[in-house]
Amino acid sequence: MPSPYVRRRQLAVEIRKLRESRGLTADGLAGLMFYNRAKISRLENAQRRPDLTEIMDILDALQITGSQYDRICQLAREAAQKGWWDRYGMTVGPRQKIAADLEYNATLVRSYDQTAMPGALQCRPFIEALIKLDEGQMSRDYQPERMTEARERRQQELLRQDGPSYETILDECVIHRLAVRPEVMATQLRHMISTVTERQSINVRVLLHNACIPGGLPPQSSFYLYTFSEPGDPPIAVVDTVTADLILTQHGELARYNVMYDRLRKAALSSEDSIAFLERVANRVTSQAGSGA
Repeated sequence: MPSPYVRRRQLAVEIRKLRESRGLTADGLAGLMFYNRAKISRLENAQRRPDLTEIMDILDALQITGSQYDRICQLAREAAQKGWWDRYGMTVGPRQKIAADLEYNATLVRSYDQTAMPGALQCRPFIEALIKLDEGQMSRDYQPERMTEARERRQQELLRQDGPSYETILDECVIHRLAVRPEVMATQLRHMISTVTERQSINVRVLLHNACIPGGLPPQSSFYLYTFSEPGDPPIAVVDTVTADLILTQHGELARYNVMYDRLRKAALSSEDSIAFLERVANRVTSQAGSGA
């Protein structure tokens, strides 16, 4: 199926264009529909799943007919679809939901991970450790077992037979700065090594802490690049921030992140050298755990 999130963004653009073509403000359309302005705002900012009946009412109010009417209704139907991630409700969190949606429907995912292991390549003990670390920042929907189950499902979907190609550039600092037990980190590293070596579609490159990144300044945060196969679905960049993910779709913004990714890739170890490096670190961490160091 096409990405519901991508379709919501496309639908938002269409509704806003139609409203503006009729000379209406968001308040004006809300008044015409007897809606509150917040409902129109959330729709035009792709912040909620659309209701097909509401979309049809809006199109009728804006006097949209024919093939244009049919096309936008189809967009709304696809935008309203639910994926496997929706069954986990709020325990997944908005970031996980968007990531799962985009991964499921992408043909290629590329990421630079500066502060965390790739979410889709985490083993259960590591997931549990991360959820425990983040416990103080969780909402009332904090349900560790349910959250762990959802993240494992996310990995299963990424690794399915028709899943996307996936390449991540992993900053070495992630290995050393996450406050998880050494044996858990070693287990995570070996899990990632086995996943990568067993599947040609998954690739990990390590960016060493002393690597020089030529061509400009280093990135300021983690980011993710998604490419889709559906005709008309534009590529998307997702930039990690402390409070929320920043979604970018403009050509110029995407171009800058693609260039940044290529620079990081050239500075990182090769795939083979990265696996060898991760194996050495896993062995060292295991030895340190065994000695109590």
